[in-house]
Amino acid sequence: MTQFESSIKVIPYAQGRVYSKLSDLKNLEGVKDRLPADKIKDISFDSDSLSFNVAPAGQVTLRICEREPEKCIKFETTNSPLPFNLWIQIVPTATDECKVRLTIKADVNPFIKGMIQKPLKDGLEKMVEMLSQISY
Repeated sequence: MTQFESSIKVIPYAQGRVYSKLSDLKNLEGVKDRLPADKIKDISFDSDSLSFNVAPAGQVTLRICEREPEKCIKFETTNSPLPFNLWIQIVPTATDECKVRLTIKADVNPFIKGMIQKPLKDGLEKMVEMLSQISY
């Protein structure tokens, strides 16, 4: 397994509040307009799954497979050109502040890793930046 991690971002809201919003994907309706329309299209979600079309990879569907209250939300792909797992980790730093980091684990060979490493890392950075700017 190859692991890709985002940087750690500080969110000026309590850990429980951030977890509550992110653990129910229906709460993310308000962030659709923050996503790059030229890269991500056809976004749909319910409380446990998220589906979108990303250029140039194609259709990707993620489903929450585990919730660790207030600490971690784990996703697995149910439809993707490259199967992977995604974690959103949330760690408290103060009463009204926490840190968040995204991690992707995928089983890829060294050739594929070289091709996807930069786009995946860039995507994780954009996602964690967006999560740090949401009003919780």
